Amino acid sequence: MDMHGHSPGMALRSLVIGLTAFLTVVDLFATQAILPSLTRHYNVTPAAMGFAVNASTMGMAISGLVIGLLSQHIDRRLGILLSLAFLAVPTTLLAIAPDLTIFTILRVTQGLCMASAFALTLAYLGEQCSAMDAGGAFAAYITGNVASNLIGRLVSAGVVDTFGLASNFYFFAALNLAGAVLVYFTIQRVQPMHAMPMAGSSFAAMLAHWRSPALRAAFGIGFCILFAFIGTFTYVNFVLVRPPLSLGRMELGLIYFVFLPSIVTTLMAGTAVNRFGTRPAIWGALAIAALGLPLLLSSHLAAVVAGMVLLGVGTFFAQAAATGFVGRAALDNRGVASGTYLACYFLGGLAGSAVLGQLFDRFGWTACVAGVGAALLTAGLLTTRLRLPPESS
Repeated sequence: MDMHGHSPGMALRSLVIGLTAFLTVVDLFATQAILPSLTRHYNVTPAAMGFAVNASTMGMAISGLVIGLLSQHIDRRLGILLSLAFLAVPTTLLAIAPDLTIFTILRVTQGLCMASAFALTLAYLGEQCSAMDAGGAFAAYITGNVASNLIGRLVSAGVVDTFGLASNFYFFAALNLAGAVLVYFTIQRVQPMHAMPMAGSSFAAMLAHWRSPALRAAFGIGFCILFAFIGTFTYVNFVLVRPPLSLGRMELGLIYFVFLPSIVTTLMAGTAVNRFGTRPAIWGALAIAALGLPLLLSSHLAAVVAGMVLLGVGTFFAQAAATGFVGRAALDNRGVASGTYLACYFLGGLAGSAVLGQLFDRFGWTACVAGVGAALLTAGLLTTRLRLPPESS
């Protein structure tokens, strides 16, 4: 395939893929920028609010697994379309959630819708793209995901600062509907799906994936990456608004420009994996993330921001490389493999917000950062097991 001949089409495709990812998961982390405001609004502890906001990852884990198992029976386009349209409902209701329990349930529901759109898009990309293309497509998708982290938080902080808490959720509901419209106009134009031949049942396929040491390691890496990421970017908000840093709400939103470098670096993940191999790419990324940890403990804003940049760049890069690896290492039933990976990834996020939230509430920020370090180290050890089966290399 002549890559240059297709470059305008490739660029457009990457843009559409990135934009779909952006509109799919923009709600996932946007709420973190307004965590201190929500904590005051519901009058609860940082750990309780952190867990409630990140409860969406529980919905994402469940949905990732279910979609993975039923993947071959679901029309990709219709599934993605309905997921994004239904996502607008819990997003709207969050504006009027009377207490933390209902808020948490609505976040779980949001997660169910987000992950079904996410998992179906990943399965769709895995089936539509050639092996060389797939790295770029997955990188574009994860990059859209990174951009949603930055822009979602910025917009959230700005909207809440200007129009109040409730308006934030109405605005994001409109973005979900925009995602459904985008999918309606873009995804129908590709050739119809060829269903992957299914070897036995989906459940048997999932068990077969778990029996592969390489895939098992990749699922574990996914778990550790989001554990570290969510733990850091949930609880750092409380550190930033307290003395000595004492940032205001809009300043807290602007801090999330720390994700800007990640948007650029994540796009390079496919190239880096092709050139250096999956394991060196992931080790390098985890090392960069680890370099940021001591900086997070500084009392100087510039150092903390630098630490956040390094952690963002490292974890997103590792996530893009690991996602691509799962797509290549699963020789069949890729939808099941992607769903299982996403379920582990999002469960890691939920575990991170719960475990690190307890460390933060009881022992403070240093203990929380130490927990993040342990997760990165574990991911590094698991990376030693990533070897492609001979048929796919």
